[in-house]
Amino acid sequence: MTTAASETPLETVLDTTTAGLRELNERVIAETKKAGNVTLDVYESTFRTLADLTEKVGASSPVELVSTVTAAQAKATRDLAGAYAKAARTLLN
Repeated sequence: MTTAASETPLETVLDTTTAGLRELNERVIAETKKAGNVTLDVYESTFRTLADLTEKVGASSPVELVSTVTAAQAKATRDLAGAYAKAARTLLN
């Protein structure tokens, strides 16, 4: 790289533009990670709510098999949603 005293106006503009683009790129990446984490929070919350509802509906059934199956389904939903969100968060960071 050349020193500031020997840079041409074009080199100065290119250096300034490159630095600005690099900073913009870093901000875009940071904001995208934030948005991804918010999306994952909503995803997890939605599936937790769905699992809770499934469990409550099953528990209200007088048939023991129905409540057992819905409890297992709710647990599977929570486990899968949690594992997916954890893996996605690992990739985001």
